[in-house]
Amino acid sequence: MRNRPTPRALVIGAATALAIGTLAACGNDSSAGNASGKVDVVAAFYPLQFVAEKVGGDAVDVTNLAKPGAEPHDLELNPDQVAQITDAKVIVYLKGFQPAVDEAIEQQGGDRAFDVSSAVPLLDATAGHEHEGEAATEEPESTGGKDPHIWLDPTRLATIGDKVAERLGQADPDRAADYTARAATLRSELETLDKEYAEGLKTCQRREIVTSHSAFGYLAERYNLEQIGITGLTPEAEPSPQRLAEVAEEAKEHKATTIFFETLVSPKVADTIAQEVGAKTAVLDPIEGLQAGSTDDYFSVMRKNLATLQTALGCT
Repeated sequence: MRNRPTPRALVIGAATALAIGTLAACGNDSSAGNASGKVDVVAAFYPLQFVAEKVGGDAVDVTNLAKPGAEPHDLELNPDQVAQITDAKVIVYLKGFQPAVDEAIEQQGGDRAFDVSSAVPLLDATAGHEHEGEAATEEPESTGGKDPHIWLDPTRLATIGDKVAERLGQADPDRAADYTARAATLRSELETLDKEYAEGLKTCQRREIVTSHSAFGYLAERYNLEQIGITGLTPEAEPSPQRLAEVAEEAKEHKATTIFFETLVSPKVADTIAQEVGAKTAVLDPIEGLQAGSTDDYFSVMRKNLATLQTALGCT
């Protein structure tokens, strides 16, 4: 997510629009099922793919537009991906998170598109630990200053699963009951995860988490933690020297032993803070995407995150 389109982004946007126009002229029939009888579903990035696959089961074919190992915020669509959006019976996305996806859906998605933020209201980007200056003002214009990382609260993700089941049932009425049942199973699994987090983070020496970018507002709110983001919602943003000094001072004040960085972004900034305050670094994964070749899924990464937090915060 970028606050202002670069010249390169404008060129990409024009190319995407051209591809969309070409596909529209071809008259693709999005109402047709695929040859296997499964429902074609397009998910904009990994957590939405995870939900669609869990709820859809063997009745769906799910395509993730964001490839493993790639940072999903600045996804650039190629013509094949635009065609996938055009042909899908259900499109699951988060409006404002990926501008290229928004553009393609606006022109080709129609009533086949489901914006998950319509099911779960987004928190303000500054929710949690607020600061004067940079971290509080790096809010992307495309989301209206809202934090998109709703999947880091398992209870919110369960609600999204219920709504995905509804949309799949509308597209495929004969299997609507199956989708509803699988969504109920997913909700139960997510509620179990929620209880693990609540119990695991109930008694800790510290409750402040210093993160490389402010992706953990929902997790912090749900489990009574305090997020101190080095940068705002844009993971590639470079913090100012003033912001680095502020975070280092707060990390010392709260006796932070760990500075968190994430899998798909350089750990350079986290390393800088850690060296300044004499702390170590560790991965806290916002689960925007999986690494290439990974055998993990949402549940395994969330449980790794929980173990990491318990160690860093001195939880008993």
